[in-house]
Amino acid sequence: MTAADRDNPVVGTPYGAVRGRWERDVAVFRGIPYAAPPFGPRRFRPPVPPERWDGVREAAAFGPTAPKPPYSAAFAPYLSDPDVPGDDCLNLNVWTPDPAPGARLPVLVWLHGGALTRGSSAVPVYDGHTFARDGVVFVSLNYRLGVEGYGLFPDAPANPGLRDQLAALQWVHDSIAAFGGDPDRVTLGGQSAGAISAAALVAAPRARGLVRRAVLQSGPPETTDRDKVRRMVRRMANRLKVPATAEAFTGVDRGHLLRVQADIGRRGSPVLGGPAFGIVVDGDLVPRDPLEALTDGAAPGVGLLTGWTRDEYRLWLVPGGLVERLDRLGAVAVAGAMARCRCGGEVPRGYRALRPDAGTAELVGQMVTDHLLRAPLHRLADERREPSYVYEFAWPSNRPGMGACHALELGFVFDSGHEPDARKLAGEGAPQELADAMHGAWVRFVTDGSPGWERWDTRHPVRIFGDGDPHTRHGPRDRELALWNAPAPEEPAPPPELRSVIRRLRRNGALRRT
Repeated sequence: MTAADRDNPVVGTPYGAVRGRWERDVAVFRGIPYAAPPFGPRRFRPPVPPERWDGVREAAAFGPTAPKPPYSAAFAPYLSDPDVPGDDCLNLNVWTPDPAPGARLPVLVWLHGGALTRGSSAVPVYDGHTFARDGVVFVSLNYRLGVEGYGLFPDAPANPGLRDQLAALQWVHDSIAAFGGDPDRVTLGGQSAGAISAAALVAAPRARGLVRRAVLQSGPPETTDRDKVRRMVRRMANRLKVPATAEAFTGVDRGHLLRVQADIGRRGSPVLGGPAFGIVVDGDLVPRDPLEALTDGAAPGVGLLTGWTRDEYRLWLVPGGLVERLDRLGAVAVAGAMARCRCGGEVPRGYRALRPDAGTAELVGQMVTDHLLRAPLHRLADERREPSYVYEFAWPSNRPGMGACHALELGFVFDSGHEPDARKLAGEGAPQELADAMHGAWVRFVTDGSPGWERWDTRHPVRIFGDGDPHTRHGPRDRELALWNAPAPEEPAPPPELRSVIRRLRRNGALRRT
């Protein structure tokens, strides 16, 4: 053992001791197992505790990432997704300014996004150093993805990926005090699919007492229709020529399974729908729809910070060239959005009146974003008694056409704009003062429950970041969201010309789920 090894921090966990590294005055522990490798007889099964180890386990490098396909050529220039090979993919990382019992520092547990099919804790933008620098113990984790984590089978429990996250939360509750954290001051945060997961866990009775606050960025409380997930699994099974059972899928090579999953997944899009994996109501971990549960009094005492970006849809439409295609389709694309949102013609007419100069893609993108994301987050803030705070990220990327797109805010939340991976979305010259404001708001919320502006009430205060100095506007989305409150007439099925256009776009790969 070298002198450097002796000087690096060693912390005990319930399964054995781990040795981290001091990096810029912060103790960092990477790749700590919180559950056993989910393969072999444990594939498609709920997580189980890891085996104990003797001696001190090195925790200097990120652990293996969950099996996942790479981003397509259209999205790879904008999004990073490191792949670390290995079976022991149920692992987590801890950044702490004071790895000593008794420090009792606030804790932020981070769930990455990626449509439940991609992403990992090793994405450089998610570096937890800045949170630890500012007095927060930061934890990030990997969980099972795609069909391994969210496939629905008749012979296996649902939602194994969400069960992984619950196991990691339990690990934090049991272990984080040894790293200087306070298990009674845990904030669960996530973006996109990570936010959807966080909401499901906050609403879950089995997670009661593990979370004190939650941050939902660009992801609402929601579940996916079970038949939609079953269709995804059946399509994969047909391609694989095996039964649609966990037992049969267990025998399929991981690489082959990922290739088939990626190919089937190309037919889906957050804007126009299609087959997809998602969290489902399972009668166990997720006994009911999380939005209904949370607005009905679940998770008492848990405060919320929620937010979105001004142009969420641009990450979904710009990389694949779908903006131009939707603009050319005009009324046909609007009809597709109406079918996606199950709304009547009064909704797009109302959006057109509010945005007379908008192109079709912008109209469709904002409609779908409001319906799927902003409306449920508004409802959540309106109907819960606990404190809620809402913000909008409005700074437009320096990358052409991207605007204030989905995931752009993450480099500012983590104050990691210096990372080349953050510049993939932001471009060069992102303002540091905006990162200071965004990151500072999250630190304040995690630390004391208030991000620094007024809590949500009937005036609907929304903090705006990136459109001038941070400021509060009241009801900036109320006119659009009011359009969804009127009962919609029954709509016919999408016209044949729309169905044929969507089929062509799917065949050429324009509709890809991020």
